[in-house]
Amino acid sequence: MSPDHLPRTTEGDGAPASGHADRLAGHGFDYRYSPGVAELLEGLGASLLVSTYQAGKLAVLRSSGGKLSLLLRTFDKAMGLAVGPDRLAVGTNYQIWTLWNSPSVAARLNQAPDRSPGPDHDACYLPRSAHLTGAIDVHEMAYARGADGGHELWLVNTHFSCLCTLDERFSFVPRWRPPFVTALAREDRCHLNGLAVRDGRPRYATCFGRTDTYEGWRPAKRDGGLLLEVPGGEVIAAGLSMPHSPRWHNGRLWVLDSGRGRLLAVDLASGKAECVTELPGYTRGLAFAGRYALVGLSKTRDTATFGGVEVAERYAERPCGVAVVDLATGALVGLIEFLGGIREVFDVQLLPGARWPAVVGLEKDAVRQASVPAPEVPL
Repeated sequence: MSPDHLPRTTEGDGAPASGHADRLAGHGFDYRYSPGVAELLEGLGASLLVSTYQAGKLAVLRSSGGKLSLLLRTFDKAMGLAVGPDRLAVGTNYQIWTLWNSPSVAARLNQAPDRSPGPDHDACYLPRSAHLTGAIDVHEMAYARGADGGHELWLVNTHFSCLCTLDERFSFVPRWRPPFVTALAREDRCHLNGLAVRDGRPRYATCFGRTDTYEGWRPAKRDGGLLLEVPGGEVIAAGLSMPHSPRWHNGRLWVLDSGRGRLLAVDLASGKAECVTELPGYTRGLAFAGRYALVGLSKTRDTATFGGVEVAERYAERPCGVAVVDLATGALVGLIEFLGGIREVFDVQLLPGARWPAVVGLEKDAVRQASVPAPEVPL
């Protein structure tokens, strides 16, 4: 089925009208989903990546025959994800892991006599390097065009209130911070968290407040959030509630008004934000597939950070998962809901061209055996 004809699978209350439920055997990670979500991924020839720092997992949702399969890999406090050509990056507690696709390993997995049942793997992502940043509370990440024309990984360094890149000699290289943040300090002064790339360069960022003191954003988190232009630092939109995940898609700027559970489309000239849809959860993590938005939903916790936000007051029961929203109508047309094990979603990314990828985790014996030599270079 074409992704442009994803069937509506929700009723008036937003709950799936029909769907499948599965359990990841032995781990208690129950989930259910609308059938149209599996059809969407199959039509795209893609898989879906979801990070959850609460459970310390990278979740890989793959589709075959109209059914989803959930693959979990352990990464300590998995947060920001970035997808680049033949690679993906995972931000963790104090490291940035880079995984590269190895078609030769995927082929060997398909030929293994003890392989698990299922379709042939069309990719295999292997951990290849880890950069130690220290505990910078890395949030969103994205690949942008580097000075040499290649792909350079950019990170939101929340503790130091800056956007940064990596260098093998240093923990990180500060590249930009909001103009109202006067010093580079491990103080989380404005809770910088979101990053959008446009035309190959970092262009937009989100933060929780126009503040310049240690965790100064906390008192005004309910409506002090900002969407900023990069590199100038001009405020594009204000009055947001704990915003995340700015994205440029189809010639428009989008952002999640997380504390209100909303997906917004923002007019660059006026700063006016149009509410495309309101969802019954804390919205964080955003990816696009043509006319559809895939929005991460979290239950949120009753803590000082999440307490007092509108979505927690409005909805007693908040699902955790990924919602599929039709951008043309704002309708919720599909839902992946985690029923156990995962309560909070941080990032959501599509992995194009990999409908049934293998992802080798750090705790599997396979990571010790998967040596992939480069072409031999003579002396």
